[in-house]
Amino acid sequence: MSASEVPERIVVLHNTDYDAELTAGTGVDVSAVHLSAMAVVEALRQGGVDVELVGLEGPRDLFEVVGALRARPPHVIFNLCESMGGDPRNEPTLPALLDLYKLPYTGADALALGVCLHKRRTKDVLIGRGVPTPPFRFLTLRRDADLDALRARPLDYPWFLKLAHEDASIGVEETNVVHSLEELVIRARRMWDEFGQSLVAERYVEGREVNVTLLGDPEQPTILPLHEIDFAAMPAGRPHIVTYAGKWDEQHVDYAGTKPVPMRDLDDALRGRIEDAARAAWQACGLRDYGRVDLRIDAAGAPWVIDVNPNPDVSPDAGVARSARAAGMTYPELILRIATGAWARRRR
Repeated sequence: MSASEVPERIVVLHNTDYDAELTAGTGVDVSAVHLSAMAVVEALRQGGVDVELVGLEGPRDLFEVVGALRARPPHVIFNLCESMGGDPRNEPTLPALLDLYKLPYTGADALALGVCLHKRRTKDVLIGRGVPTPPFRFLTLRRDADLDALRARPLDYPWFLKLAHEDASIGVEETNVVHSLEELVIRARRMWDEFGQSLVAERYVEGREVNVTLLGDPEQPTILPLHEIDFAAMPAGRPHIVTYAGKWDEQHVDYAGTKPVPMRDLDDALRGRIEDAARAAWQACGLRDYGRVDLRIDAAGAPWVIDVNPNPDVSPDAGVARSARAAGMTYPELILRIATGAWARRRR
């Protein structure tokens, strides 16, 4: 990579509002949010880039921050903002403003974020584009009519419940896998009460769970080495899913039972099916620069897309960096590659 291809000045922009509020009382170390941003800053500095770190708390300082960026535009904004005003559904706001003022930034644009942050829209887009994804039902917040519809047309259980507007396994626990209408109604009402959000129910796919990291061009992304979740240490009787505790609570049995590892026993045919499905999901949702697609593999070896993640965590110990290392890429090389992709778009 020549010096002319590398942006000289980058602003790393991250939110400072949401994570502390979300994780209050859960035992999660919210300093990790700031540490992730600092890791990106250090990686870019190792690449010879002039870097500034800027925090964005919410709507009150949004226009002040954007105004400062307009007054002294960086070559690229490394966008690490995952929410605004304490609500992840506001994440598309910043990219929309940056596009309005023609300020280049890394990662997904407002449209792609809007599709992926509303899981019902994601499912509709995937189904419309012919991407394999489990059948689903949308359960509007506290609308018993949706539950009544399931009584009229019974589901082929087991099914899986998840919040319509969250990621990071928020709201996911053992009882999200339901085996009857009674279990579904009980769990749905508890999630409505706790989180105040609509739900997506989808057919549960028993089998392997695979994480696919993609980098680069919207149409022809590079696919990094595949990883899967090792459920071998999961206690007997617990469903093989990645719960919130499995991601964030090191003392929980699910944490030990859900370890990401390089995918094993992978023949060319299965690899091809997984990569084709992940690539199709990336293209359908309009991702760019970096992203992750999660799939389940059924007993027949068919992949099913269960989640599409724009702008996933790029901390040094997270999945994107793990896949990059497996591809022989250092952490600074990964971060600089993401930044130069946005810089190249600006110059086209």
